[in-house]
Amino acid sequence: MSDDTRDVVAELLRRMAEGDHDRTSELFAEPVDWGLAWPAEGHPAVPWIRPRSGRADVADHFRSLEAHHVPELNGTSVRWILVDGAHAVVLGEIRQTVRDGGAAYTSPFALHLTVQDGLVTRFHIYEDSLTVARAFTRS
Repeated sequence: MSDDTRDVVAELLRRMAEGDHDRTSELFAEPVDWGLAWPAEGHPAVPWIRPRSGRADVADHFRSLEAHHVPELNGTSVRWILVDGAHAVVLGEIRQTVRDGGAAYTSPFALHLTVQDGLVTRFHIYEDSLTVARAFTRS
C-alpha cells in the first residue's frame, strides 16, 4: 500500500503544480475529510480557507486559490514526503504573491494525506494561515 500511496501523492502534487484543477479533484474520494478551515467561520480576505466535502469543492478550492494569487510567482516547494501505509505527510514551504496588491508571503506547511483505493480520503493542511490572511489584508 505504501507504493500506491506514494504514487497517488506524487500524482496529486504534479496535478496541483500544473494547475489542472478538475484533474486534481478526480484524485479525491467522495466525500473527502478536508482540513483547511481556519478561521472556522471564514474570512473574506481568504475565501478558499473554509470547509470542503467533495470533488466539486476541491476543484473550487484550487480555482479560488489561483484566482487570488499570481501563479507565475508561485515558489511553493516540497522538502519531504513521508509515507507510512495509507498515510503520507508532505512538508514544505508555501511562497505566494497576492494578485491584488502584490504582497508576497511565505509559510511552512505540513499536509497530511490518507489514500485508500487510489483516492485521497483525507487532506489536512497545516500552514501559517495568519500570515496568509495578513498578506491579503495589507495588499
